[in-house]
Amino acid sequence: MGKVVVVGDGKTGRGFLGRLLKEAGREILFIDRDQKLVDALNEAGSFTVHFFGDGREPLRVDHFQAAAWENASFEDAELILVSVGGQNLPDVGKSMAGLLDESRHYTVITCENASHPSALLKAAVGKSNISVSEATVFCTTIEGEGLDIRSEDYPCLQCDGDLLEGYEPGIRQIRPFPQFSNFLTRKLYTYNAASCVIAYLGWIKGYENYGDAANDEEILALLDRNYQATNRALCREFGYDEGDQEEFALLSRKKFCDRTIADTISRNARDPQRKLAAGERIIGPIRLLLQYGEDASVLEKTAAAALLYTAPQEKAWTKLRAEKSSGQILEEICKVGREEIIFSDIMNYIDRFEEILRTGNRVPGAMYHL
Repeated sequence: MGKVVVVGDGKTGRGFLGRLLKEAGREILFIDRDQKLVDALNEAGSFTVHFFGDGREPLRVDHFQAAAWENASFEDAELILVSVGGQNLPDVGKSMAGLLDESRHYTVITCENASHPSALLKAAVGKSNISVSEATVFCTTIEGEGLDIRSEDYPCLQCDGDLLEGYEPGIRQIRPFPQFSNFLTRKLYTYNAASCVIAYLGWIKGYENYGDAANDEEILALLDRNYQATNRALCREFGYDEGDQEEFALLSRKKFCDRTIADTISRNARDPQRKLAAGERIIGPIRLLLQYGEDASVLEKTAAAALLYTAPQEKAWTKLRAEKSSGQILEEICKVGREEIIFSDIMNYIDRFEEILRTGNRVPGAMYHL
């Protein structure tokens, strides 16, 4: 068995992928562009994954190596898992291309909740001796003390079996599925869209704790309304069984409302410019809902809240908002034309939410009639 390379040593890379590979007894090489993180991993020699709730003892991940791109090697690599944001995939692809041995074939799985990331990475690599599959990440992970990670105890990584082109991982924690091409979109429009509803509307209502926002009576009512509309639209678009899709949505609801999963509004609301992109988790399902005559108002409200979102750590977003109006961002980032009903709906919700924000005294739990 060759080693497994994990590109991107952040929360998902260490706390989910690293943990799964440790459970599988596989040799791990972590690669990251952050030399300080690489040095810290090599110096410590281990980190611990602590699980939410009381259902499982912490797991120590050790016997790994870490390297920055300058010192990285894919020699003896059986499988490469890439866990970076979608916007970083082109740079990762270019870095990977310089390390590939032309005499052998490589198998890569992207572990990023974006739409069709495998095609983006494969194009960036630009070589034929590589198969790139894609996985969906259901596991919530957050930073702990030092290198430690706090994580949901999610058991596996589901990936596109067709894109593996005959490769069998041989790791029970990595589960290939056939006909996976639409599954990422299903997750994006069910799980990730719902997460945005909670995060951005929770921010409008003054919440900082994600679990508190997820259990807010007003937000829950909106969330359930959106689940119902989304379930119907996805079943019509992809032919899913109605019962299966309802169960899929209920699993996400259960996860988001679980207060033992310590999480924050700021973590789930980060990078609004990415989440507001045309094919992403807010605008994408809005268009699908309208295509099938369903109620898109909850996600239109979510888009409005995201456009108003502010946080000091969101430097790129803060800069963008300083340079462009909400209408310009809708046109240029969201690809929503001013003549579209979506545009006027979202702008009207922005006006409503600006009134709430102007009060300057938002009280979590209060009824704001969003």
